[in-house]
Amino acid sequence: MNATGRQTDLIGDYMAALTAALHGPARAKSRMVEEIRDGLTDTAAVHTREGMPYERAVHQAVREFGTVDELVPSCQRELTIAQARHTARVVALTAPFLIACWYLAWSADHDQAWQLPRTAQLLAVHLAGVATVAALLAAATLAATGALARRLPTPHRLPLVVAWTGTTASAAMAVTTLALATASALATNWPLLAFAGTLAAASHAAIAASARACRHCAHLPTTQPAVSRLRG
Repeated sequence: MNATGRQTDLIGDYMAALTAALHGPARAKSRMVEEIRDGLTDTAAVHTREGMPYERAVHQAVREFGTVDELVPSCQRELTIAQARHTARVVALTAPFLIACWYLAWSADHDQAWQLPRTAQLLAVHLAGVATVAALLAAATLAATGALARRLPTPHRLPLVVAWTGTTASAAMAVTTLALATASALATNWPLLAFAGTLAAASHAAIAASARACRHCAHLPTTQPAVSRLRG
């Protein structure tokens, strides 16, 4: 194997280990890994142009960048914030659907004999309140990890708060789906309630997956990075 091939293998092994150790949104993780790969390759190339052997140049570049174990905590912190932003964005976009679903249920057959049962009406009020609070927290998270993050540090536990906010909203969506499925069996205008239930089920699936990923990231060891590249 020639020197360039050995260099590629060494860098490839380093990047494979780093990729396996990091968790977060696929796009943000891919962008981060490519940035580090490019930087590592460029640094090694500078050393080789100065006359250093390929393998030594790569090892020197790794020493300058830090080992995988040294690099993972700060990189993971950025990816955890990126995942929190992704989850907050999903909650902010889907939580209003919960209110819309209950509005559809409330208005179904409004002028006919069937009406939403009293228990379901109370449930609708409480779940709509959950959706409102979740949406507000999501909006606050997007602000805290966006423009405000340039002036104020991001709270360390914010990703975990976002994760459980998403989990709560997801549970509310699941309850709404079950309640609307039951109500549609009793209503004359069942297609409207069935549509609302389907919307709630789709929203539940979207939030649940993102919240689960956010919980996982929030429990990984991290350190605060000096510069964040993933605030988008």
